[in-house]
Amino acid sequence: MTGIPWQGWRLSVFGWTALLLACAAPCVGMAQTDEIQVYNAEIAAPGTLNLTLHNNYTPRGRTTPDFTGGVTSNHSLNGVPEFAYGVTEWMEAGLYFPLYSLRGDGGAQLDGFKLRALFVEPGANKRAFFYGVNFEFSFNSKRWDADAFTSEIRPVIGWRFGKVDLILNPILDNAYKGLSRLDFAPETRVAYNISPLWTVAAEEYDDLGPLRAFYGRRQTHQLFGVVDFNGKPLNVEFGVGAGLNRASDGLTLKLILSRDL
Repeated sequence: MTGIPWQGWRLSVFGWTALLLACAAPCVGMAQTDEIQVYNAEIAAPGTLNLTLHNNYTPRGRTTPDFTGGVTSNHSLNGVPEFAYGVTEWMEAGLYFPLYSLRGDGGAQLDGFKLRALFVEPGANKRAFFYGVNFEFSFNSKRWDADAFTSEIRPVIGWRFGKVDLILNPILDNAYKGLSRLDFAPETRVAYNISPLWTVAAEEYDDLGPLRAFYGRRQTHQLFGVVDFNGKPLNVEFGVGAGLNRASDGLTLKLILSRDL
């Protein structure tokens, strides 16, 4: 591996994390998302450009916006092309552009764009225990988010037990309003690898609210059943998600298509 030694990189990541936490705060009450995916610390090979298309449709969702003028999830399609470039064996840079929505009322809108930097343990796809951290920075349209600028800190922690994977993404969402208002939105994936090509998984997506006082009934919890195909010409991930409480969208479909360019 070239560049920063692994031990030095690991210390620098923790330093960056501490710095970001010191000035970060939540993106509270975001009605929708462009990306429904649990990160597994796998990145594009150095020098490789990857394109991923994210699309999520909500046949049965919330009809009340989380902030005045916000778009609602019911009968809406949200998505984004994601361009990812392998910088080194331990870093991937990403651009999400453009974020878009086809609303339930028949209208369409552009929702903004995102930049990200994902740092991982080299060779994470071959290790029994793996980890990394993703930093994401967003510019949001007025109807997509109440805050124009937000960010995400996404730790990635995972274990492999034979054909079974357990992966945690304990995400902190931010809008730069204070440490106590960081929004805790963990994601969890348990997967069974049927073969090198096929995987089935259960994924849970939660939003518990700000660290200073978690939501009560406003917490959201969704459970997805997922099927992955990891082959050619495309990697495909399809999932069906059901809300586990009244604050969550009742039914959501996700489709993720990706390939190296």
